[in-house]
Parts: sequence; C-alpha cells; structure tokens
Amino acid sequence: MKKATKILIACVVSLLFAGPALASFPVISKTKSPLPAGIIKKTGVDQTITSKAEAKLSELKKDYSGNSAKAADHDDEFWITLALWFFLGGLAAHRWYKKKPVGWNILFILTGGGCGVWWIIDLIHILQGKF
Repeated sequence: MKKATKILIACVVSLLFAGPALASFPVISKTKSPLPAGIIKKTGVDQTITSKAEAKLSELKKDYSGNSAKAADHDDEFWITLALWFFLGGLAAHRWYKKKPVGWNILFILTGGGCGVWWIIDLIHILQGKF
C-alpha cells in the first residue's frame, strides 16, 4: 500500500510542476518572415537567389497590404477564438479551432489547461494576435 501511495504522490507532484515548466518554453510565432536575415549575399550566383527572394518578399508585402476583406475575416476569427476560449476553454475548443497539435490539445484537457496557467497564456496570446 505504501508503494501505491508513493506513486500517486509522484504523479500529483509531476502534474503540478509540468504545467509551469512547459508553459515557460518560448513560443515561436508563425508570422515571421520566411527569409532569414543575413544568410543571402549579393555576390555572383547568389544574386539570382537574392532577386527571387526579393520577388517573394514583395509578394508577401502585397498580401499583407490593406485588404479589408482579410481584415474582416481576421476580426471574426479573433472574436470566435476569444468566445471559444471563454466558454469552452477547459475543453481546449479554442486550440482545436486554431488547429494546434492534437497531442498538446489532449494534454491541455488532461491537465486542466496546465492548472489554469496555459489557459491564461492562451488568452494573452489571443489578445496580442499571436495565437
């Protein structure tokens, strides 16, 4: 019986420390530029690569220019995500809606949103537009 108690205590302690430990890892934003800084040089053969990269960058800038239809879609998506976070946050509905990895969503549900820590971090990311 003592062995089962020790195992139970170890499981509870690991769940208490797993949430804050995993929540402290840096979050990588998906909106970064696809072109790494300082890697492309303008010499010889690399100049053709640079011109292609500059063309791709100009296409990306056009996509992010003031397109009101995309802005309206983003606004609706923001409010839907926020509503799902508020009403069904414990079931990770906002994470399923934004197509986050399935394993992390299940872990989110099993740990109760990382004992509420991940849930609050998700709110901060939603409000900042980084979710």
